[in-house]
Amino acid sequence: MRFNLLPASLLSLSYLVIASAAPFKFTDNPLGNKFPNPSQQQILDIQRQAQGSLPNGPPPSTINPNTLTSLRLIAFNELFEVAFFTSLLNNITTNAPGYTFSSSSTRDTALAALTAIRAQEELHVLNANGALSHFNTPPIQPCQYTFPTTTYEDAIALASTFTDLVLGTLQDVSSLLGVNGDEGLIRSITTSNKIPSALPFLTTSTREFAFSALNQGFVVPGSCDPSNLATIDLPIFPPLAVITQNITAKEQMLKFGLEFATGAGAQGKIWKEQMGMQYEDLSVVYVNQQNLPVVQKIQNLDLTPGGLTFEAKFPFEQGGFGNGLTIAVLARSGGNLTNVEGVATSTVFGPALIQIG
Repeated sequence: MRFNLLPASLLSLSYLVIASAAPFKFTDNPLGNKFPNPSQQQILDIQRQAQGSLPNGPPPSTINPNTLTSLRLIAFNELFEVAFFTSLLNNITTNAPGYTFSSSSTRDTALAALTAIRAQEELHVLNANGALSHFNTPPIQPCQYTFPTTTYEDAIALASTFTDLVLGTLQDVSSLLGVNGDEGLIRSITTSNKIPSALPFLTTSTREFAFSALNQGFVVPGSCDPSNLATIDLPIFPPLAVITQNITAKEQMLKFGLEFATGAGAQGKIWKEQMGMQYEDLSVVYVNQQNLPVVQKIQNLDLTPGGLTFEAKFPFEQGGFGNGLTIAVLARSGGNLTNVEGVATSTVFGPALIQIG
């Protein structure tokens, strides 16, 4: 469902901010139903909470290997979403600071909606992993997770942003399923309980951007089973942080940052040591709605012992480019930056997610 309980303020997310709370772990059985390995009776209970059932038709007899990558990404994302909504429900039921309500009726409404949403996400995991098992490939296992929110309003705003990112990625997945000859899976694995009403044409994304954002922002480093994670044949880009806060709906310069020691890895370290490198060979690229990507040169570079900061123009146009979710990346200027697939191939750092409205 679309989350309509957003705070009035505009939201800009940097996925470099990690909460300090204890990591969420499925090994603690936080759902009480042994998820992601529930019994048949527990699956029936999940379906009742979700107000619907798993598909009961048979999967196709064959599948393209690239479609297996999409299935694995979907399972990986849905496991995160189950963890997120379980954590949020726990914060509400325990009346954690920042998660209290002014009235019991509002609290009850939120709990009922979130319980149904979580159950629907559980079914999405079981459906994707069930398809993987059908094709004799290991199901995706959960990791440990952290969530950078401290209030109910922050959590709902964050949910809105990753909802937009996932819906944009499902456009990419659906297109790939058609190209790969797996049209029969489109209905079942790209079904979402979220209505894309934020924009007339939701911002398109790619599998690479979604996988990177999840790993950068929510997965505890080193907590995934390495061999299981490696079956998801997608890159995890080093992170790009949006330093500018409280981004408003106007054309402006935005400040970005790379933290070599904590996020950018060996590539960033090499760049830091090569002080004479021509950073103008890189550009900030913005992807918003179904528009052509906008390429902006980086300006005002500041190289420090710990990283690099720079600025780039954000080309906001009221009623046009910049509303809703914008994906920003730092990409090679010489790459194909005319479509989102080319931008993903050329990306060096990212994605940074900017939400306006």
